[in-house]
Amino acid sequence: MTKLIALYKKPENVEEFENKYFNEHIPLVNKMPGLKKAEITRLKGVGGEGKFYLQATMYFDNEDALNEAMASPEGKASAKNLMSFAKDYVTMYIGEDN
Repeated sequence: MTKLIALYKKPENVEEFENKYFNEHIPLVNKMPGLKKAEITRLKGVGGEGKFYLQATMYFDNEDALNEAMASPEGKASAKNLMSFAKDYVTMYIGEDN
């Protein structure tokens, strides 16, 4: 299983960010072909505030399926939407299960 993992720094205006994230971006993500499931996790640091406050994990069968999803019209729309409000806050990784 291949995962696209997005880690988000806490934005200056959390309410505005989360409105765009949950009401605009996540519906676009859920339309991506080949997406098996998506999980959103709120994070907090151990012993204090951590570097990231939100994690999104999107699951695909393999890296080819992830690449196809990202190249699709739905994937491009999702990426464009995310960059319109979160480019300063997001760090992306690709993960593989062992």
